[in-house]
Amino acid sequence: MKEKTIYLAGGCFWGIEAYFKTIDGVIDTIVGYANGNRNNTFYELVKITGHAETVKIKYDEETISLEKLLEYFYYIIDPFSINKQGNDKGSQYRTGIYSKDQEDLEIARTFLEKKQKNEKNKIQVQVEKLKNFVIAEDYHQDYLDKNPNGYCHINISDKPNLN
Repeated sequence: MKEKTIYLAGGCFWGIEAYFKTIDGVIDTIVGYANGNRNNTFYELVKITGHAETVKIKYDEETISLEKLLEYFYYIIDPFSINKQGNDKGSQYRTGIYSKDQEDLEIARTFLEKKQKNEKNKIQVQVEKLKNFVIAEDYHQDYLDKNPNGYCHINISDKPNLN
């Protein structure tokens, strides 16, 4: 097993986490707040601290590639929307791909450049070095498992054909 980590912001983190937990090769998910203007925050402050609701995804690179994870991510977000996914609005709901690994950031940039060639509208997904990540409060972790009727802006069972 070759464990890697990527951080994906795609609107409300409840649905993103629930979706990626169903992907073969994903080892673990943790919801939190990334790339704000300070190293700590909590749910009620993210509008002020500039953090994005983000899911830390640990995956086995021998089972699933970063490119394939990004295909799933691109499939479930609105890549053209700025600071909005589903019914959620605000900078904390922006889309982004964050990593500490420069090579992974290059893979993400190349992935989005290829996607852009087939799109009329400009893709608005950030690709940035991970500056900080604050683990969200316990009640946010595995939220949709604990609250099956909770709000989710994505269809968790809808998967693209990536073959």
